[in-house]
Amino acid sequence: MQIGVIGLGRMGGNIERRLMQNGHEAVVYDHDPNAVAVLGRDGAIGAKGLDTLVDHLRAPRAVWLMLPAGKITEDTIVHLARLLAADDIIIDGGNTFWKDDIRRAKTLKGRSIHYVDVGTSGGVWGLQRGYCMMIGGPKAVVDRLDPIFKALAPGLGNVPRTLGRDGRDPRVELGYLHCGPSGAGHFVKMIHNGIEYGLMQAFAEGFDILKNANSQALPDDARFDFELADIAEVWRRGSVISSWLLDLTASALAADPKLDGFEGVVEDSGEGRWTVMAAIDESVPADVLSAALYTRFRSRRDHTFAEKILSAMRKGFGAHVEPHLAPHVEPKDPKAKTS
Repeated sequence: MQIGVIGLGRMGGNIERRLMQNGHEAVVYDHDPNAVAVLGRDGAIGAKGLDTLVDHLRAPRAVWLMLPAGKITEDTIVHLARLLAADDIIIDGGNTFWKDDIRRAKTLKGRSIHYVDVGTSGGVWGLQRGYCMMIGGPKAVVDRLDPIFKALAPGLGNVPRTLGRDGRDPRVELGYLHCGPSGAGHFVKMIHNGIEYGLMQAFAEGFDILKNANSQALPDDARFDFELADIAEVWRRGSVISSWLLDLTASALAADPKLDGFEGVVEDSGEGRWTVMAAIDESVPADVLSAALYTRFRSRRDHTFAEKILSAMRKGFGAHVEPHLAPHVEPKDPKAKTS
């Protein structure tokens, strides 16, 4: 299948590479011509602009956007809508606010252009591991794109199959799901990221307690000098809390036991905020997820070892590098960023 990809950053470039590895034809564009040139050497057709990209695609066209949420994505969709024709598809694979998806789908429907929102999880490891995808949009359009989603997804791999799933959608076991109409994909991904905040915070606080078990404030016979890297490693081996986040923590601690390479400044991508907003709208208690979000706000003023653990995990799965922020910085607009 032929597809255009706009945005060749940490995830966009690897999405295109994985598609090409699975036999799909790629047309790519990025504001950085060097990024386009690199993908060109890998076999993609490079475009110098959005109009050129559209010209290279055969109708009906499919264009995948992998851009930061906010103005750049909004402007690109508006521009594309002028270039595309009826029955073409725009796919937004970034971390867009789900209500924006509903609005865009209605607007594009007036031009007979389809819109699909894809919550994409996999970070910088997606090229090797595949991407878990949560998809929103019209069923017929999502089904048309199935070869693309199947190529990007992790597949069955070595994950044990869940008993009792007979008769359910088999694509779920491959790592992708049609969640519902426009906005549903990004809504599910938003909650995924909210849960991610809570899980990361639990690990971070646990390791902070272990680190401080040797505090001078404790009686001599109640102090323990733990090797955190070894604890993380043993927990990976058959424990109830084993997970990819624990794997990343173990790797970070093995390389830098005191995490001296991290300051503990932890950003939020916006989806944690949106998750809490959804909980408020639904009157659903979300104590853990809210506290995890507020901890990230506090980390920009005062840092603990727990925040270093959080930063280490974020670098592990998404190659996120800590910003060197001033002691007091107001939180940024979540729609202006992507995780």
